[in-house]
Amino acid sequence: MKPLSDKSSSFTDSVIRRMTRVSIQYDAVNLSQGFPDFDPPKEITDRLAEVAATGPHQYALTWGAKNFRDALAKKYKHFSGMDIDPESEIVVTCGSTEAMMASMMSVCNPGDKVVIFSPFYENYGADTILSGAQPVYVPLNPPEFTFDADVLEAAIKQEGVKALILCNPSNPCGKVFTRDELVIIAELAKKYDIYVITDEVYEHILYKPNKHTYISTLPGMRERTIICNSLSKTYSITGWRLGYVIASPVIVDRVKKVHDFLTVGAAAPLMEAAVTGLNFGDEYYEELQRRYTHMKEVFTGGLKDIGLNFSDPQGAYYVMVDISEFGYDDDVVFCEELARKVGVGAVPGSSFFKEDVHNYIRFHFAKQDETLYKALDRLSDIRTKMKR
Repeated sequence: MKPLSDKSSSFTDSVIRRMTRVSIQYDAVNLSQGFPDFDPPKEITDRLAEVAATGPHQYALTWGAKNFRDALAKKYKHFSGMDIDPESEIVVTCGSTEAMMASMMSVCNPGDKVVIFSPFYENYGADTILSGAQPVYVPLNPPEFTFDADVLEAAIKQEGVKALILCNPSNPCGKVFTRDELVIIAELAKKYDIYVITDEVYEHILYKPNKHTYISTLPGMRERTIICNSLSKTYSITGWRLGYVIASPVIVDRVKKVHDFLTVGAAAPLMEAAVTGLNFGDEYYEELQRRYTHMKEVFTGGLKDIGLNFSDPQGAYYVMVDISEFGYDDDVVFCEELARKVGVGAVPGSSFFKEDVHNYIRFHFAKQDETLYKALDRLSDIRTKMKR
C-alpha cells in the first residue's frame, strides 16, 4: 500500500478530546474538554423547539442565513463599534474550528509561515500544517504569560511569514491581551504586511478589571484582520457548531469558496434558533460575566485552599496549575493518573506548549457549583495520592 498523507502524520489526535475519553474511562470529573454542564439559555432552546416543528430544515445559503448574519452584524456593531456588511463581510461556518481552517486555507500558500503564540490551542498548529504552511512559535512567558516584543518581531520578519494567530482571551492560559500589547502586534503586522487571524470565542468571558479590545478596531487593522469566532461559549451551545468569519469583502469572498467545498453550510434550524441569542440585550452579557466570575472564584478559591500553585486567569474559563511539586517528568502520565487515582480529568500542558514544558496541567471550570465542589473535594487529597 502507498503511504498516507505526510501532513496528517506530523501531528497527533486532539489531546484534549483524548483526556475526555480518559475521564469517562475512570469516571472522573471531566475538567479537561471545555464545555459546560449546564443548559443554554431557555429562550434559545424554546425557539429551537418551535423551529423543530416549523423549519427551516433544508440548506440555508452557503455563507449563512440572512437573519443570522444581520443579527450578528448588529451585535458586533454594538460591542466593537465596527460597521459590518452582513452580505459581503460574514461567512457562517460549522464552528470556529472550521472558521479557522477556512481562513487559513484562504490565506496560506505552501511554504508560507504562520506565527503562533505558545501556549496555544492545539488546533492552530495542525491547521497551519494542513494549510501547507509552517508554524513559527513565540513564547508567552509564565506565570503572567507576557511576550517579548523583540522576540515577536524577530519571528514576524522571517521570510515567508504570512499571518499571525491571536487567541484573545487566550486558551489555555486565560490571558487577556492589553491594548498596549495589541498595539505592538498591530504595528508589527502593518510593518511586515501580514494578516492577523483572531480567535475571539471568549470575548464575553472576562474577569474585572480586564477588558476585551478587538484588534480589528485599531488603526490600519480592519482590512488585515480575519475574525474567527463562534456562539459555542457565549451561549453554552458547543454542540451546535455555529461559528463565523468576519473580514473584508476581498478576504470573505475567498473564505466563502473554501467554506462551500469544506462543509457547504451550517445547520439551518440551529441558525434560526440562535438568532434569539444574538438579539439578547446587555443584561445577558452582564449576567454571563457575573456567572463565570462566580465559577472562577469557587474553583480558584478551592485550589488556593488546597495550596496548589496556579496562574490566575484574566478571561476564558481555564486555569493552568503548576505540578512541579509532584515530581512527574511526564505531564501526560500525571493527567492519566490524576483521572485514575484522584478522579479528576485535566489536560497536560505540554499539548499547548511548543517549548519543552511539562510542569503544567489545564483545568476548566465552566461547571455548576456541585461539579466544581465535587472536583475540589477529590483534589483535596491530591498530595496523598499523587506525590512521588
